Amino acid sequence: MSSLQIDAVLSQIRAMQSQIKGVGGGVGAPTNDVAKVAGVESAVQSPTNSFANVLKQGLDSVNQTQARASDLATKFEQGVPGIELPQVMLEMQKASVSFRAVTEVRNRFVSAYQEIMNMPI
Repeated sequence: MSSLQIDAVLSQIRAMQSQIKGVGGGVGAPTNDVAKVAGVESAVQSPTNSFANVLKQGLDSVNQTQARASDLATKFEQGVPGIELPQVMLEMQKASVSFRAVTEVRNRFVSAYQEIMNMPI
């Protein structure tokens, strides 16, 4: 993997992090922005999908990313030919960023729920 490719991936990771940090607005806006970062952009745009389906697809996507990273790390530790350290580190970073995005979505939902529960009747 060349340094140009590594720089490109790092810039993508930084862009995702800035999107996560820059999320603001109402209750609906953060969900869509963070969902795009988590890799469920197409599911969010489709009005036929229910909220539960979108959330499940996002969690499944993050789970697959983490499983792929873990599998790659295990293969690297076992010395499987063709598995290089930069490749493993890249997958681990992808898994980390997607997990942080899902955590941010969860935090926003909890915050919105608490805000709704504190509203006077």
